[in-house]
Amino acid sequence: MNAPTTAYDHIIIGSGINALVAAAMLGKKGRKVLLLERNPVIGGCLRTEEITRPGFVHDVMATTMVLFITSPAYAALGKDLEARGLEFAHCPTPTGVLRPDGSHAILSMDRARNIAHFDALAAGDGTAFEREMGRFGGNAGFVFGLLGGELWTAATLKLVAKEAWKRGLKGLAAFFGEALAPARGYLETTYRSEEMRALFAPWALHCGLGPESAYSAEMTKVIGFAIEMAGCPIVKGGARNLLAAFERLIRDQGGAIMTEADVAAIVPDGAGRAAGVRLADGQVLKAGKGVIASVTPNQLYERLLGDWPTPLPAEVDEGVKSYRYGKGNMQIHYALSAPPAWKAGAELGKIALLHLTPGLDGVSRSANEAERGQLPAVPTICVGQPASFDPSRAPEGSGLLWLQIPDTPRHIKGDAAGELAIPPDGRWTDGLREAFADRIETILAGHIEGFRDTILSRRVYSPADLEAMNVNLVGGDPYGGFCGLDQFFLWRPLKRPSNHRTHIAGLYHIGASTHPGPGLGGGSGFLLGSSL
Repeated sequence: MNAPTTAYDHIIIGSGINALVAAAMLGKKGRKVLLLERNPVIGGCLRTEEITRPGFVHDVMATTMVLFITSPAYAALGKDLEARGLEFAHCPTPTGVLRPDGSHAILSMDRARNIAHFDALAAGDGTAFEREMGRFGGNAGFVFGLLGGELWTAATLKLVAKEAWKRGLKGLAAFFGEALAPARGYLETTYRSEEMRALFAPWALHCGLGPESAYSAEMTKVIGFAIEMAGCPIVKGGARNLLAAFERLIRDQGGAIMTEADVAAIVPDGAGRAAGVRLADGQVLKAGKGVIASVTPNQLYERLLGDWPTPLPAEVDEGVKSYRYGKGNMQIHYALSAPPAWKAGAELGKIALLHLTPGLDGVSRSANEAERGQLPAVPTICVGQPASFDPSRAPEGSGLLWLQIPDTPRHIKGDAAGELAIPPDGRWTDGLREAFADRIETILAGHIEGFRDTILSRRVYSPADLEAMNVNLVGGDPYGGFCGLDQFFLWRPLKRPSNHRTHIAGLYHIGASTHPGPGLGGGSGFLLGSSL
């Protein structure tokens, strides 16, 4: 860690995607930015390591960049990042689903292929998909404007007013009523085949929701539309190359980055404005224009402002104390001696992200079990196959799998299958982590010919392990907090409007815990970086 040698306009706490985007956007305006990261490397949930065997390149946590390449942040920064080495690997079949009996569905980036494939699953399902994507396409500008824009602004008011004029007030009310629908009802009334319902249901989990959650139907439409259009790309050579491009860009703009710089507190000036930070080693760093914190609400208001000379306003204090976190997450990584041989068909080996689940009811059950603190009897498994379209990820002739279990309890109350012993304190242990991973591996082995014979190494991260790597992943929650309707959109992270400003002058809050929420789109960093 080296102390900065120049004056900075903004200090940014954290170095996840939102912090990086904010730093780069401010740098484009000529602002001098200092980025502080408590870990030895930058990136937050973007982390690439050879964690199994040499030559096997794993994105330890986040990997799929569809939300980034379709974002306003990438539109503004993409050329700058590409000039500094960023490249993406694309897969023509971005996602699919595989059920226990071998039945499956595949979503490609080809509309005609999708229609034919879905109609073969059940007469009319392809036509229904075409209709739904067409309808969403007509609404896309409005939906993405609401999802990605600052809500409490004249621009958003104008956007809503324009839609009200076009649709009429009753039509606008009907739109919002439909947008709040749960995925279960939508999928059951739209598609006839279980495979089609199973194809989209798991994506609700990747939004921090479940199939019965309000607005989960709209989010499955958003993801279906985005994935068909842009796929599930990954960074060539690992997410570390995106971080390297951001680091070069920020430094080229005159910014600086300090790692192993643990911020202990935000410090005020004489007028009560955020003027800088104090590090854990006692060093004080000053910011001329303000401090930006890419952290959870609890980290910001309870830890970083713990020594602030004035108390929190009552509504902020109450909001922070009532802020809730969602389900945890588990990551499993495999180094294999050969690419997986899927029993249901070789085409499954060419899918970027393949979900294993019994179907809509299976997703609903596993999500419900996890929300109740139970280890799911049959977890919903997301299998990434990065080496199938980015050969640099693994030695020639070998295989690599990236698994995410999005319905893992943070605090364990029991095992839905009644097989695993749960520690009395409900905490994750190394033994329980590996035992639960064995359950997942058994499901995987049932679908892949000779799978266990090809395993060279396995590395598992429980929710507790993920939190240990990143303090913002509270209980392993990768979404910065529960994403239900009462804690999203207008009410994220607190119930009062903020547009990323706090009650303290010069102090700003970004990250997954703030609007527009989690994901690799860098939305909050872009919105703040564009407005300051």
